[in-house]
Amino acid sequence: MTDYSEEQRNELEALESIYPDSFTVLSEKPTTFTITVTSEAGENDETVQTTLKFTYREKYPDETPIYEIVSQENLEDNDVTGIINLLEQQAEENLGMVMIFTLVSAVQEKLNEIVDQIKTRREEEKKQKEREAEEEEKQRFHGTPVTIENFLNWKAKFDAELLEIKRKKMKEEEQAGKNKLSGKQLFEMDHNLDTSDIQFLEEAGNSVEVDESLFQEMDDLELEDEEDDPDYNPVNLDSD
Repeated sequence: MTDYSEEQRNELEALESIYPDSFTVLSEKPTTFTITVTSEAGENDETVQTTLKFTYREKYPDETPIYEIVSQENLEDNDVTGIINLLEQQAEENLGMVMIFTLVSAVQEKLNEIVDQIKTRREEEKKQKEREAEEEEKQRFHGTPVTIENFLNWKAKFDAELLEIKRKKMKEEEQAGKNKLSGKQLFEMDHNLDTSDIQFLEEAGNSVEVDESLFQEMDDLELEDEEDDPDYNPVNLDSD
């Protein structure tokens, strides 16, 4: 007859020796304990971690232990699901043997794989950003290669925009021509225009100054006497 209590007690002693800093007994009836599993350090000393809680069933190891994840760090939801599935698989494969060390070791390897995946994903993201930056730089210096198709598309768009500009300009000029009034129209609209100059002079009074230098003395003007004109004929004047 199998002594389950003895097997369980011996395993607990072994686990405490293997994981002195991460093994914690929570209760003795039923026997419940936790083991914290941490991955190897990844890039920038980053790690992922999970704390596994185990409870022995009465007939363990002929029965699988109860297990669950009570805490985790830097793990995605799909990573947690993957670890639970891994524990279930390993427990079924090792049924009939003490298995906690095997289960914890499998989780340890899984966490190391996750760290490697994080490193690989970040490297890919970095390379992708570099490729995008290089492509953007090429576009900046070389632009888009000209093909017959994209040239025709550009020309059609350019011609349409140019036509629209011409239409707007013609419409504005037409509207400006309609709104522009002739001098006659301005006079007919405002009859005060014919008296505005006189009104201005009256309001200015004596303050209006005239520059006399602009006018010549009458004596300085050379005016021809009619009698000095060789073609002058007073008879002709009388006949008129």
